[in-house]
Amino acid sequence: MAKISAADVAKLRKMTGAGMMDCKNALTESDGDFDAAIDILRKKGQKVAGKRADREASEGAVVAKKTTDGKKAVIIALNCETDFVAKNDDFVKFANQILDTAAEKKPANLEELMSLEINGVKISDEIINQTGVIGEKIELGYYDKVEGEAVATYIHPGNRLASIASFTKDIDEAAKKDIVMQIAAMNPIAVDKDDVSQEVIDKEIEIGKELAIQEGKPADLAEKIAVGRLNKFFKENTLLNQQWVKDNKKTIRDFLKEVDPEVKVIEFKRYTVGS
Repeated sequence: MAKISAADVAKLRKMTGAGMMDCKNALTESDGDFDAAIDILRKKGQKVAGKRADREASEGAVVAKKTTDGKKAVIIALNCETDFVAKNDDFVKFANQILDTAAEKKPANLEELMSLEINGVKISDEIINQTGVIGEKIELGYYDKVEGEAVATYIHPGNRLASIASFTKDIDEAAKKDIVMQIAAMNPIAVDKDDVSQEVIDKEIEIGKELAIQEGKPADLAEKIAVGRLNKFFKENTLLNQQWVKDNKKTIRDFLKEVDPEVKVIEFKRYTVGS
């Protein structure tokens, strides 16, 4: 029996668009054979995207920018098959054309963005055109936005990672940049602990309890131990409670208080190639 990894499940999901558990079950049933797994999904009535088992758009460019009024920021990922194409100037130029359109038109979602036009051609159609020109599968894999009284963007060199954030008021440009660089570097899951979903909290408590029991701790203490570990989880995974990468004696909350006690981070988005 082949060992089915999380990466295998994610790969099949990206290839087919089917659910994670459906993909895992199909791979298990097919003993890790991707072609057979796709057939299994189809036989079970799953809606499967066009079969291109030998082609994955797992490379690409992630870019971000502010709108002209400085109150919104957008981020997109244009995917391709190879790193060679991802670094091609024309490919990056095309990604930025889509980004410029997103910044100007501010579409509500990815579907709406795909329906907008670049030089009189719908983005969805131009992606097909570029696929023919470049000879690789190209897809618009991600789009999101943030809005506030001020925003900031960061694109990591190489266009493989970008982050955007919005604020309740404007602050020093360097300070805003520090925040989006922190987001890029430390990948928080939420602004503060109160923003973490109950589903994630319940999962972490359950994991913490299991670990405590496995370590030989009494069952009646496992819950308390799990809650203590949850606090550590918040410190490591929520933006305001993380140690600042430039000075680990401060949290991001401390840093922002020094910049302006009244400013708050509203929201952020972060995306990396292959997400």
